[in-house]
Amino acid sequence: MLPILAIAAWSGTGKTTLLKKLIPLLKQQGIRPGLIKHTHHNMDVDTPGKDSYELRKAGAEQVLVASRQRWALMTETPDAQDPDFAWLVSQMDARTLDIVLVEGFKDEPIPRILLWRRQAGKHHTDADWETLLDERVIAVACDEPLDIKLSVPLLDLNHPPQIAAFIIQWSGLINGSSMGG
Repeated sequence: MLPILAIAAWSGTGKTTLLKKLIPLLKQQGIRPGLIKHTHHNMDVDTPGKDSYELRKAGAEQVLVASRQRWALMTETPDAQDPDFAWLVSQMDARTLDIVLVEGFKDEPIPRILLWRRQAGKHHTDADWETLLDERVIAVACDEPLDIKLSVPLLDLNHPPQIAAFIIQWSGLINGSSMGG
């Protein structure tokens, strides 16, 4: 079973920015990360004018586009329900991955690193923030010292190598091979 780890925070805290730094750091250690990202926006990975886009718009329920470099499957979901997280994870090719990182899916019962950036929390109080600390949080990455006592490690949000090292240690992944976790 692949280790699954979410990066959780309010919008504007820097989840994507951190992941863009963590993924290359993990790859440098021989770890093959996958990513599942949830968005609330009307998302489209296809380009208007391309054949695949036109065929999907013509009514194809699924379009798989493949080349030597990559392949992508686009599936229409007309019932407008959020996709099932466990099903999405099952679509990842575990043979080519060592860990699945997750951005979004905040209600899923998976381990998470909670990000806190004082500037990004301007609409939230410390009391609001503390409600995010639940049994799923395995670490907090923050850009400044906290006034509360944590029962999980405190990581420096501005030092991605420290966070990558924590992920490697937590997951049991060393040089791309799973050691448990």
